[in-house]
Amino acid sequence: MVEAVVKQADVPMIVVAGPTASGKTSLAIRLAERFGGEIISCDSVAVYREMEIGTAKPSFEERALVPHHMIDIARPDEQVTAGDYSRLAREALRSITERGKLPIVAGGTGLYLRALIDGLFPAPTARPELRERLRERVEKRGAAYLHRMLKRLDAEAAEAIHPNDVPKVIRAIEVSLSEAPMTEQWKRGRDQLTGYRILRLGLNPPRPLLYERINQRAAAMFDRGLIEETSRLIERYGRECRALGSLGYAQAAAVLTDEISREEAVAQAQQGHRNYAKRQMTWFRRDEEMHWLAGTGSDDSIAGEAVRLVESFLMSEG
Repeated sequence: MVEAVVKQADVPMIVVAGPTASGKTSLAIRLAERFGGEIISCDSVAVYREMEIGTAKPSFEERALVPHHMIDIARPDEQVTAGDYSRLAREALRSITERGKLPIVAGGTGLYLRALIDGLFPAPTARPELRERLRERVEKRGAAYLHRMLKRLDAEAAEAIHPNDVPKVIRAIEVSLSEAPMTEQWKRGRDQLTGYRILRLGLNPPRPLLYERINQRAAAMFDRGLIEETSRLIERYGRECRALGSLGYAQAAAVLTDEISREEAVAQAQQGHRNYAKRQMTWFRRDEEMHWLAGTGSDDSIAGEAVRLVESFLMSEG
């Protein structure tokens, strides 16, 4: 019995984090193939089924190479909270380790990663009247106004939540107004992940290279049929479907209503993703345990450096 406890306390786990388009999927797959791993996606949009083009999920071919978890687990009109993600991802972690595989958590949603590793604070009771007032403000003044309100209340939470993700912004404001800023409450009484020792790898490409990759990816999404995919999703789930407020889909929806041109949509999506990348890096730089890799995950030299770090980590006793 004692031996089992010691073994459980020494289970290795790898995290591959970084901004959008930095090559997290490529590096995670490479590590999984090298070390017998399985990948747990940490992306708040990849959880939705039927959203393929605008989510930058691993391709079906990539998913065939290595088992992936936490992808396509919900319909676009369903809400997946950080708590939902943490619970389901921890179940996946246990399943992977029980099979003797190396769990590799890969993604750029800092809020989900924190929920998985650090746990969540006891959530305050919902305040329906406040939520309704906040929704009314969104209708009158727009999502950006509400996000600025959250930034005044809790700047760290605002950096982690996209301005178009109105439900999460509303919940963060609700929590912050109940007692203290949400990020302060994260530090109180959380159900932290136990039984794992974690190596955190962070991708940090030079900014010009990252922005070039972001611009190319956003343009490619429209070339591959993002507007058509968005049209199908609106027809099935309605224009108010929360997942369709995410980057790329929001701009494609605006094209469908003739609010902007396709060229304007591409430019806005590119700018939105660049802004998102800045917020992601601000979030991840706070993690003092992150081992930063100064390049993309598809770069052979960066992948080689990551392999050496993982080898050393696995050989150590923690």
